[in-house]
Amino acid sequence: MSFVEYSEIIQEGDVVIIFLGHESMMPIKVQSGAQTQTRYGVIRHSSDLIGQRFGSKVTCSKGGWVYVLHPTPELWTVNLPHRTQILYTTDIANITLLLELKPGSVVCESGTGSGSLSHSILRTVAPTGHLHTVEFHAQRAEKAVQEFKEHKVSHLVTVRNLDVCKDGFGITGIADAVFLDIPSPWEAITHAKSAMKRKGGRLCSFSPCIEQVQRTCEALLDHGFEEICTLEVLLRVHDVRTVTLPLPDFGPEEDSADSSQVASDLSQDEVPNIGNTSVICRTATPPREMAGHTGYLTFATKPRD
Repeated sequence: MSFVEYSEIIQEGDVVIIFLGHESMMPIKVQSGAQTQTRYGVIRHSSDLIGQRFGSKVTCSKGGWVYVLHPTPELWTVNLPHRTQILYTTDIANITLLLELKPGSVVCESGTGSGSLSHSILRTVAPTGHLHTVEFHAQRAEKAVQEFKEHKVSHLVTVRNLDVCKDGFGITGIADAVFLDIPSPWEAITHAKSAMKRKGGRLCSFSPCIEQVQRTCEALLDHGFEEICTLEVLLRVHDVRTVTLPLPDFGPEEDSADSSQVASDLSQDEVPNIGNTSVICRTATPPREMAGHTGYLTFATKPRD
C-alpha cells in the first residue's frame, strides 16, 4: 500500500480507511492478530482484512458491515490525526493547480504541520519529483517522518527540523515551487527565492489574516516577484432534490376556438393534462449555512534570473 500507487490486496502494515458512513470514517494500521472496535462490532485484522481486496465489504462481529478503502490524500485529509490546523481539499486543489505542480516537480513546503497538503503534493509530483518540507517543531517533524514511512512515500520527501525564517529550506536553486504556511511568511521570502531555480518558479503563501497578506505582498514586490495575486476560496455545495411546484392558474384561454382546434390535431399522449395543478421537478438549492473564511492564498511568480 502506498499513497501514490494503488494496491489491490491488503497486507500487514498497510494503512486502510474504515468507511462506516459518509460522515464517519477512521484510519487504522493493519496488524496481524489485532482487532478494531466499531459501532457495528469487532474487525479482526488477520481474518477480516489481511488478504482481502481494497474496497471489500467486511462484516463485523455484531452483524453490521463496513467498507475497507484504499487511502488517498483526499481521504487522509478528512481522517488524519490533527497536530495543527490543516488545509482542506478546497484550498489544496487550487494550490496544486496554481503552483503548476506536475510529475517531476521539486517543491519546498513550510511548515509540515499534520501533513494534509504534503500528501497531495507527493501524489502530484510522483514518481520522479521530490518534496522538501520544513517543520519548526521537533516532535511534529519526527511524527511526519514516521507517517511518511508508514505510507511508503518516504523516498519522495525530505523532512527538516528548521526555522525557515532564519535557516531557510536547506537547499538552493532546485525548487520549481514554494509553499509557505507560517505566521510571518514575509520573513521567509528571501530564503524561498534562493531555493527556487534560476529559470524561475511559483510561490504560494497561506495566511488567515489580511494584514499578513499585505506584508507578504510588499516583501514579494521588494524581491522582484511578479504576477502577485491573492484569492479566497469559498465552497457552496448545493442540495439537489425533488420538489413539487404548483402551476399558476392564468384563467381561460382568450381564443377558445383556436385552442380546441390545436387540441384536436394532437394525439392523445400529446394533450396536456389541464386538471394537473402541480408539477414535479428537480432543483438545486443553496445551503442555509456554509463554511466561511479559512485563509487567503497569495500566489506570485519568480521571473528568470
